[in-house]
Amino acid sequence: MAPAITTLAADAPALSAANTGFMLICSALVMLMTPGLAFFYGGMVRVKSTLNMLMMSFVSLGIVTILWVLYGFSIAFGTDVGSIVGWSSDYVGLSGIGITELWDGYTIPVYVFAVFQLMFAVITPALISGALADRVKFTAWALFITLWATIVYFPVAHWVWGSGGWLFEMGVIDFAGGTAVHINAGAAALGVILVIGKRVGFKKDPMRPHSLPLVMLGAALLWFGWFGFNAGSWLGNDDGVGAVMFVNTQVATAAAMLAWLAYEKIRHGSFTTLGAASGAVAGLVAITPAGGSVSPLGAIAVGAVAGLLCAMAVGLKYKFGYDDSLDVVGVHLVGGIVGSLLVGFFATGGVQSDAKGLFYGGGPEQLGKQAIGVFAVLAYSLIASAILALIVDKTIGMRVSEDDEVSGIDQVEHAETAYDFSGAGGGTSSRTTAAAAAPAPAVTENKKVDA
Repeated sequence: MAPAITTLAADAPALSAANTGFMLICSALVMLMTPGLAFFYGGMVRVKSTLNMLMMSFVSLGIVTILWVLYGFSIAFGTDVGSIVGWSSDYVGLSGIGITELWDGYTIPVYVFAVFQLMFAVITPALISGALADRVKFTAWALFITLWATIVYFPVAHWVWGSGGWLFEMGVIDFAGGTAVHINAGAAALGVILVIGKRVGFKKDPMRPHSLPLVMLGAALLWFGWFGFNAGSWLGNDDGVGAVMFVNTQVATAAAMLAWLAYEKIRHGSFTTLGAASGAVAGLVAITPAGGSVSPLGAIAVGAVAGLLCAMAVGLKYKFGYDDSLDVVGVHLVGGIVGSLLVGFFATGGVQSDAKGLFYGGGPEQLGKQAIGVFAVLAYSLIASAILALIVDKTIGMRVSEDDEVSGIDQVEHAETAYDFSGAGGGTSSRTTAAAAAPAPAVTENKKVDA
């Protein structure tokens, strides 16, 4: 039976005001993560791409919300169809759901569950955008995430979390989105960048973050919102599992940040703010699938391994020549794989479920299930996303022109710039007025200006 809505029959659980309020707060926290991601990515790009990076995340709040209400919730969590997708007419347009109807087996309304899962659906395509910085048309991006959410995210969410979904029924553990969110987005990012190619000047021009304070602000908002993302995924607060997940989220994130910084110091000689922010995100990614299965000591191990491996993985783009602009592949794909597979080693059998990992007396069975989940989602998302990007590219064109990319995608796509310095510097003098009136020096055609 699919996770259909239930009425308040005499033997059914009653609506819990505490759990309902808790889940509404968690939903708001997860919503905040998308603007946080926008700031995180926005600070990592050059000045000329800042607004475009912000908009690529923000537009997901608009597009995916509408798709979710129209049919996304039905595909992801409706009555199972062949273990691949769901469908329930009551969920189309959220039209057949009453305000007193509860999510099956829980004490929260269907509306609350739907809006919580909506926020996951919103942020997942936004994660992809970091790999595509500087070079994608905004209209093409909007079309791509419409197609991608429909064809990739909604079905994969059903596989992993929907009653009847084939990975769910197999027993793959993904507490809050290691496969459905992070591996899904990371693999999609790789598929798209293999189609659209590298930025102009990749490996030649400096492409440093323009605002590390903005990056740190975004990372802090992500860390804060992630408590709702993870702890809320138990859909209640009655048995302590969500509390363990909350603790493990903090612990793993701290461990990953320290591991990344240690690697940086040994490898490059410095502790960087970008490394601290990236390490924290890597830990958040890795503990997302595993945090409901491991102890706090296990969470330290998960975070430390993820911080180290993700720090190493971000350099692979230079070795293999794919232009993952803001390390979506290195952090989200690799971090999601690490966290999902480590469930098979560190699951204690005493938190989310009785499944035990290899280090706690279990056999290789759970590790095998985790591996199937990881590589099924990775392969499907990689291939489907590349095909969708190719379709968009061959129809309306995916990339801006080379000249527009060099001059700045913000001005071309949004007719705005992130920072206006025209009023800086106080009053004018005859010298500054004359200088302003003088013709600007010519710039040779082949010169690349790093904004």
